[in-house]
Amino acid sequence: MAPAPETSRRRSPIPSTKPHKRIPQLAKLLHHRGFHITFVNTEFNHNRLLKSKGSTFLENLPGFGFQTFPDGLPPSDEDATQSVPALCESMRRNSLVPFRELLAKLNNSWVVPPVTCVVSDGVMSFTLQAAHEMNVRCVLFWTFAACGFLSFKLCADLIDRGITPFKDSSFLTDGSLEGPVEWVPGLENFLFKHILTFIQTTDPNNVVLSYVKEEIEAISKASAVILHTFDALECRLLDVLSLMLPPIYTIGPLQPLVDQISTKTMQNSVIYVNFGSFEVYTPSEIQELALGLAESKNNFLWILRPDLVKGNSGILPPGFTAETKDRGLIVSWCQQEKVLSHPSVGGFLTHCGWNSIIEGITAGVPFLCLPWSTDQPANCKSICSEWGIGLEISKNFKKDEVGMLVKELLGREKGRKMKKRAMDWKEQAATATACPYGSCFQNLERLVKEVLLK
Repeated sequence: MAPAPETSRRRSPIPSTKPHKRIPQLAKLLHHRGFHITFVNTEFNHNRLLKSKGSTFLENLPGFGFQTFPDGLPPSDEDATQSVPALCESMRRNSLVPFRELLAKLNNSWVVPPVTCVVSDGVMSFTLQAAHEMNVRCVLFWTFAACGFLSFKLCADLIDRGITPFKDSSFLTDGSLEGPVEWVPGLENFLFKHILTFIQTTDPNNVVLSYVKEEIEAISKASAVILHTFDALECRLLDVLSLMLPPIYTIGPLQPLVDQISTKTMQNSVIYVNFGSFEVYTPSEIQELALGLAESKNNFLWILRPDLVKGNSGILPPGFTAETKDRGLIVSWCQQEKVLSHPSVGGFLTHCGWNSIIEGITAGVPFLCLPWSTDQPANCKSICSEWGIGLEISKNFKKDEVGMLVKELLGREKGRKMKKRAMDWKEQAATATACPYGSCFQNLERLVKEVLLK
């Protein structure tokens, strides 16, 4: 990263291993504050970013460029999700050298200013080593909630305590996952099953588990950490994390901050369904979801990715399309934030990825939660128990449960109360991002002055 058109421009390369829209949003905010930005992505994800038109709002900006580096994996279908274990292992082995060479190339360029700071995806600790070798600062951007981040931290703790990997598969049935997380302030109501799902393994050589531990241990070398949340939403957990980490800057929701660079009514008639970029479901799970949506008799918009279903795609129950043609729409992609802010959307059926949750909170939309992996159970726990703005779908769900919960969220008393609380959180998110006195706006200014320009 580097800044704008004055005598001494500062530059920040912003690398990412996944096509994460939060990274471009942060890049745009820093660019607006005068930094020259080089947005660095893996070749695979840069192609996905281009295909999804995720880079369109950054194109043709002076002082904003794109670079790529290889992730070390063989070529694969760009419409399919890369294997997380394979990507972790490959990034661990292969990323430092090409990223180091890229930084050197940028520093020797006559076209752009020298690198003064690296702002990196939180799970790319090789950027820390490369930045330290160049004697420039490195800020880690963790696109998770504070509760999700603590799940990562606890994952490393459980490895050190010898709890995970578990000795055998009996942990799934003997109540081990129902044990409380007693030693972490702020997580008194959390159980082991709410912690990062990577802990649920018996493999002593689990690649993802060891990768998470390495990434957590590397955080102490960062100049600062950015979390995509705001103070009022997770104040207790942020107090806990402040004792564990380098300086923390809560900067989120990002979209309202981006909107400031450039009254809605509540109809509550549409359930929006989207399970993110990576989760994969069985055909039977998709059929139960579809039948549940049909049974609810509510309007819906369903984002059905080409690679959402294991082994096949587009598997819907016979007659589903005909039955729901007047109240349902299925597409492969949409601009989620615009959809969530539409006055007709009354609920969000989600996998509980933090991106989706922070966008729903920003829009004042309550949730139906279907968490599967990583930080999603922790996010679900906060949504349903801590913030009171969502209902959880059971793991072995059937259509009747889905239909009932959609009706509950969109049309019954409990759903109306959740909508009211969701609107309260929306107001707090707006307060946190308000210019110039909101906490997130102020934290962004502090990050620039105290870290990036120091």
